[in-house]
Amino acid sequence: MQEFVPLTDQGRRFREDFIIRLGDVDVAGLLRLDGFVRLLQDVATDDSEDTGVSSGDTWVVRRTSVRRVEGARWPRYLDRVSLVTWCGGVGPAWAERRTNLEYEGACLLEAAALWVPVDTTGHPVRLRESFFAVYGDAVHARRVSGRIAKPVVPEGAERQAWPLRAADIDVAGHVNNAALWQALSETVPAPLDSASLTHHASIEREDQVTLASEPGSLWLIVDGTVRVSAQYSLP
Repeated sequence: MQEFVPLTDQGRRFREDFIIRLGDVDVAGLLRLDGFVRLLQDVATDDSEDTGVSSGDTWVVRRTSVRRVEGARWPRYLDRVSLVTWCGGVGPAWAERRTNLEYEGACLLEAAALWVPVDTTGHPVRLRESFFAVYGDAVHARRVSGRIAKPVVPEGAERQAWPLRAADIDVAGHVNNAALWQALSETVPAPLDSASLTHHASIEREDQVTLASEPGSLWLIVDGTVRVSAQYSLP
Protein backbone atom coordinates (compact mmCIF):
# COMPACT_ATOMS: atom_id res chain seq x y z
CA MET A 1 0.00 0.00 0.00
CA GLN A 2 1.30 3.45 -0.94
CA GLU A 3 2.37 5.61 2.00
CA PHE A 4 1.56 9.32 1.72
CA VAL A 5 4.06 11.10 3.95
CA PRO A 6 2.87 14.43 5.38
CA LEU A 7 4.33 17.80 4.46
CA THR A 8 7.03 18.93 6.89
CA ASP A 9 9.00 22.11 7.49
CA GLN A 10 12.22 20.42 6.35
CA GLY A 11 13.62 20.71 2.85
CA ARG A 12 12.36 22.49 -0.21
CA ARG A 13 8.70 22.94 -1.06
CA PHE A 14 7.15 24.63 -4.08
CA ARG A 15 3.62 26.01 -4.35
CA GLU A 16 1.69 27.11 -7.43
CA ASP A 17 -1.92 28.12 -8.06
CA PHE A 18 -4.09 26.84 -10.90
CA ILE A 19 -7.67 27.24 -12.12
CA ILE A 20 -9.40 24.02 -13.19
CA ARG A 21 -10.48 24.59 -16.79
CA LEU A 22 -12.87 23.00 -19.28
CA GLY A 23 -10.23 20.70 -20.75
CA ASP A 24 -9.65 19.08 -17.36
CA VAL A 25 -13.21 18.18 -16.33
CA ASP A 26 -15.87 15.64 -17.26
CA VAL A 27 -19.51 16.24 -18.24
CA ALA A 28 -20.40 16.63 -14.56
CA GLY A 29 -17.77 19.36 -14.13
CA LEU A 30 -15.54 17.16 -11.95
CA LEU A 31 -11.76 17.14 -12.38
CA ARG A 32 -10.76 14.10 -14.45
CA LEU A 33 -7.85 11.96 -13.27
CA ASP A 34 -5.84 12.79 -16.40
CA GLY A 35 -6.53 16.48 -15.76
CA PHE A 36 -5.17 16.13 -12.23
CA VAL A 37 -2.07 14.34 -13.51
CA ARG A 38 -1.48 17.14 -16.02
CA LEU A 39 -1.45 19.57 -13.09
CA LEU A 40 1.01 17.28 -11.28
CA GLN A 41 3.31 17.36 -14.31
CA ASP A 42 3.05 21.13 -14.60
CA VAL A 43 3.88 21.87 -10.97
CA ALA A 44 6.76 19.36 -11.06
CA THR A 45 8.19 21.01 -14.18
CA ASP A 46 7.80 24.49 -12.73
CA ASP A 47 9.44 23.41 -9.47
CA SER A 48 12.40 22.00 -11.40
CA GLU A 49 12.71 25.16 -13.49
CA ASP A 50 12.51 27.32 -10.37
CA THR A 51 15.54 25.60 -8.84
CA GLY A 52 17.77 26.89 -11.66
CA VAL A 53 19.67 23.56 -11.67
CA SER A 54 20.32 21.86 -15.01
CA SER A 55 22.05 18.46 -14.89
CA GLY A 56 21.24 17.30 -18.40
CA ASP A 57 19.21 14.40 -17.01
CA THR A 58 15.57 13.79 -17.86
CA TRP A 59 13.18 12.60 -15.18
CA VAL A 60 10.65 9.93 -16.16
CA VAL A 61 7.76 8.76 -14.01
CA ARG A 62 7.43 5.07 -13.16
CA ARG A 63 4.41 5.11 -10.86
CA THR A 64 1.87 7.68 -9.69
CA SER A 65 -0.60 7.11 -6.86
CA VAL A 66 -3.41 9.48 -5.91
CA ARG A 67 -5.99 9.44 -3.15
CA ARG A 68 -8.82 11.62 -1.95
CA VAL A 69 -8.53 12.93 1.59
CA GLU A 70 -11.20 11.33 3.74
CA GLY A 71 -14.34 13.46 3.76
CA ALA A 72 -13.00 15.89 1.13
CA ARG A 73 -15.09 16.90 -1.84
CA TRP A 74 -13.79 16.33 -5.36
CA PRO A 75 -12.27 19.33 -7.24
CA ARG A 76 -14.49 20.81 -9.93
CA TYR A 77 -14.64 23.27 -12.82
CA LEU A 78 -13.31 26.78 -12.08
CA ASP A 79 -12.01 25.88 -8.62
CA ARG A 80 -8.92 27.95 -7.85
CA VAL A 81 -6.63 25.33 -6.39
CA SER A 82 -3.12 25.39 -4.98
CA LEU A 83 -0.62 22.58 -5.51
CA VAL A 84 2.29 22.19 -3.10
CA THR A 85 5.04 19.71 -4.00
CA TRP A 86 8.13 18.39 -2.22
CA CYS A 87 10.43 15.37 -2.10
CA GLY A 88 9.03 12.59 0.07
CA GLY A 89 12.09 10.32 -0.01
CA VAL A 90 14.73 8.77 -2.23
CA GLY A 91 16.40 5.58 -3.39
CA PRO A 92 19.82 5.23 -5.05
CA ALA A 93 18.51 6.16 -8.51
CA TRP A 94 14.99 7.46 -7.96
CA ALA A 95 13.02 9.94 -5.89
CA GLU A 96 9.46 10.30 -4.69
CA ARG A 97 7.64 13.53 -5.43
CA ARG A 98 4.73 14.25 -3.09
CA THR A 99 2.05 16.74 -4.13
CA ASN A 100 -1.07 17.98 -2.38
CA LEU A 101 -3.98 19.72 -4.10
CA GLU A 102 -5.59 22.28 -1.80
CA TYR A 103 -8.78 24.30 -2.13
CA GLU A 104 -9.61 27.18 0.21
CA GLY A 105 -6.89 25.99 2.60
CA ALA A 106 -8.06 22.36 2.78
CA CYS A 107 -6.24 19.43 1.18
CA LEU A 108 -8.54 17.53 -1.20
CA LEU A 109 -6.22 15.21 -3.13
CA GLU A 110 -2.78 13.74 -2.43
CA ALA A 111 -0.31 12.28 -4.93
CA ALA A 112 2.94 10.34 -4.63
CA ALA A 113 4.98 9.78 -7.79
CA LEU A 114 8.13 7.69 -8.28
CA TRP A 115 10.50 9.47 -10.69
CA VAL A 116 13.73 8.13 -12.20
CA PRO A 117 16.48 10.32 -13.72
CA VAL A 118 17.88 9.09 -17.05
CA ASP A 119 20.82 10.40 -19.07
CA THR A 120 20.85 11.43 -22.72
CA THR A 121 21.04 7.76 -23.77
CA GLY A 122 17.95 6.88 -21.74
CA HIS A 123 19.82 4.92 -19.07
CA PRO A 124 18.95 5.47 -15.38
CA VAL A 125 21.55 7.35 -13.34
CA ARG A 126 22.12 7.77 -9.63
CA LEU A 127 20.83 10.90 -7.92
CA ARG A 128 23.35 13.68 -8.34
CA GLU A 129 24.72 15.97 -5.65
CA SER A 130 22.89 18.88 -7.28
CA PHE A 131 19.61 17.14 -6.38
CA PHE A 132 20.45 17.03 -2.69
CA ALA A 133 21.79 20.58 -2.82
CA VAL A 134 18.27 21.67 -3.83
CA TYR A 135 16.01 19.35 -1.84
CA GLY A 136 18.20 19.01 1.25
CA ASP A 137 19.82 16.16 3.12
CA ALA A 138 16.55 15.62 5.01
CA VAL A 139 15.24 13.55 2.09
CA HIS A 140 17.74 10.83 3.07
CA ALA A 141 15.64 10.18 6.17
CA ARG A 142 13.09 8.15 4.19
CA ARG A 143 14.21 5.44 1.80
CA VAL A 144 11.76 4.70 -1.01
CA SER A 145 11.54 1.34 -2.74
CA GLY A 146 11.82 1.36 -6.51
CA ARG A 147 10.40 -2.14 -6.87
CA ILE A 148 7.75 -2.53 -9.56
CA ALA A 149 5.63 -5.68 -9.32
CA LYS A 150 5.13 -7.77 -12.46
CA PRO A 151 1.54 -7.35 -13.72
CA VAL A 152 -0.76 -10.31 -14.35
CA VAL A 153 -3.86 -9.93 -16.52
CA PRO A 154 -6.70 -12.32 -15.58
CA GLU A 155 -8.08 -14.51 -18.34
CA GLY A 156 -11.56 -13.11 -17.84
CA ALA A 157 -10.62 -9.43 -18.23
CA GLU A 158 -12.62 -7.51 -20.82
CA ARG A 159 -10.57 -6.33 -23.79
CA GLN A 160 -11.00 -3.56 -26.34
CA ALA A 161 -8.84 -1.55 -28.72
CA TRP A 162 -7.40 1.69 -27.29
CA PRO A 163 -6.47 3.88 -30.29
CA LEU A 164 -3.68 6.43 -29.93
CA ARG A 165 -3.83 10.03 -31.18
CA ALA A 166 -1.13 12.44 -32.23
CA ALA A 167 -2.11 14.62 -29.25
CA ASP A 168 -1.12 11.79 -26.88
CA ILE A 169 2.58 11.95 -27.85
CA ASP A 170 4.94 14.24 -25.93
CA VAL A 171 8.37 15.70 -26.71
CA ALA A 172 10.06 12.43 -25.71
CA GLY A 173 8.20 10.63 -28.50
CA HIS A 174 6.17 8.50 -26.05
CA VAL A 175 2.54 8.57 -24.99
CA ASN A 176 2.49 11.15 -22.21
CA ASN A 177 1.74 10.10 -18.63
CA ALA A 178 -1.37 12.29 -18.42
CA ALA A 179 -2.65 10.81 -21.70
CA LEU A 180 -2.26 7.31 -20.26
CA TRP A 181 -4.43 8.30 -17.31
CA GLN A 182 -7.21 8.92 -19.85
CA ALA A 183 -7.65 5.14 -19.88
CA LEU A 184 -8.76 5.39 -16.23
CA SER A 185 -10.93 8.43 -16.97
CA GLU A 186 -12.56 6.41 -19.77
CA THR A 187 -13.07 3.33 -17.61
CA VAL A 188 -14.27 4.85 -14.34
CA PRO A 189 -15.48 8.44 -13.75
CA ALA A 190 -14.54 10.67 -10.84
CA PRO A 191 -14.81 10.80 -7.92
CA LEU A 192 -12.59 7.94 -6.76
CA ASP A 193 -11.11 7.15 -3.39
CA SER A 194 -7.72 6.16 -4.83
CA ALA A 195 -5.92 5.22 -8.03
CA SER A 196 -2.41 4.15 -8.99
CA LEU A 197 -0.84 3.82 -12.44
CA THR A 198 2.48 2.06 -13.14
CA HIS A 199 4.66 2.28 -16.26
CA HIS A 200 6.31 -1.04 -17.10
CA ALA A 201 7.50 0.16 -20.51
CA SER A 202 6.76 3.10 -22.77
CA ILE A 203 4.00 3.17 -25.38
CA GLU A 204 5.00 4.54 -28.79
CA ARG A 205 2.94 6.30 -31.47
CA GLU A 206 2.86 3.28 -33.81
CA ASP A 207 1.86 0.75 -31.12
CA GLN A 208 -1.43 -1.12 -31.38
CA VAL A 209 -2.78 -0.96 -27.83
CA THR A 210 -5.37 -3.19 -26.16
CA LEU A 211 -7.16 -2.01 -23.01
CA ALA A 212 -7.98 -4.87 -20.66
CA SER A 213 -10.07 -4.23 -17.56
CA GLU A 214 -11.94 -5.73 -14.66
CA PRO A 215 -13.47 -3.95 -11.65
CA GLY A 216 -10.65 -2.23 -9.78
CA SER A 217 -7.91 -2.80 -12.38
CA LEU A 218 -6.91 -2.11 -15.97
CA TRP A 219 -3.95 -2.85 -18.24
CA LEU A 220 -2.65 -1.38 -21.50
CA ILE A 221 -1.15 -4.19 -23.58
CA VAL A 222 1.07 -4.10 -26.67
CA ASP A 223 2.02 -7.33 -28.49
CA GLY A 224 0.91 -9.39 -25.53
CA THR A 225 3.02 -7.45 -23.02
CA VAL A 226 1.63 -5.14 -20.33
CA ARG A 227 3.10 -1.68 -20.80
CA VAL A 228 0.91 0.08 -18.21
CA SER A 229 -1.15 -1.22 -15.28
CA ALA A 230 -3.52 0.60 -12.96
CA GLN A 231 -5.63 -0.06 -9.89
CA TYR A 232 -8.39 2.02 -8.37
CA SER A 233 -10.96 2.02 -5.59
CA LEU A 234 -14.38 3.67 -5.54
CA PRO A 235 -16.22 5.35 -2.66
